[in-house]
Amino acid sequence: MSDEIIDNDDVVESEDPTTSDLDPRSEAERQRDEYLDSLQRLQADFENYRKRVARSSEDAAVRAAGDLVAKLLPVLDAFDLARAHFSTTESDEARALDQARALLLDVLAKEGLERIDEVAIPFDPQLHDAVAHVGGDTDGEQVVDDVLRAGYRWKGAVLRPAMVRVMG
Repeated sequence: MSDEIIDNDDVVESEDPTTSDLDPRSEAERQRDEYLDSLQRLQADFENYRKRVARSSEDAAVRAAGDLVAKLLPVLDAFDLARAHFSTTESDEARALDQARALLLDVLAKEGLERIDEVAIPFDPQLHDAVAHVGGDTDGEQVVDDVLRAGYRWKGAVLRPAMVRVMG
């Protein structure tokens, strides 16, 4: 045998072929998993954004329609005053006003307008604006005695509270 001295620095360790294949493959799998996670987060973020934009545009459309209906409330009030004026007569004009009023109310009701004009119900400050008070025996509970001007709700939200006289 030879008396050669082997220097450890010169010795190159042989690599195991199975570990050399796993390192690049596991690195690729790790990167794949990272990219997949990133893609899934991006898809979820985009879906949330899409839903938020759709909800925002729907809310804007509802608000715009509510603003338009609020601008039409004086027209409904004018129809109510004309109806009260013609209540004692049976003329063609009175019937035409009633029909026009009914058509407008029907169209708006189909879109979400509700009229607040009930009498003899408990007073609710969310729905009613009390402008007058009369005494009466109502067992301490305040009740709507008369509606002086109708109120309106648009899709559940009060556009204008009803102007009422309260008893009790």
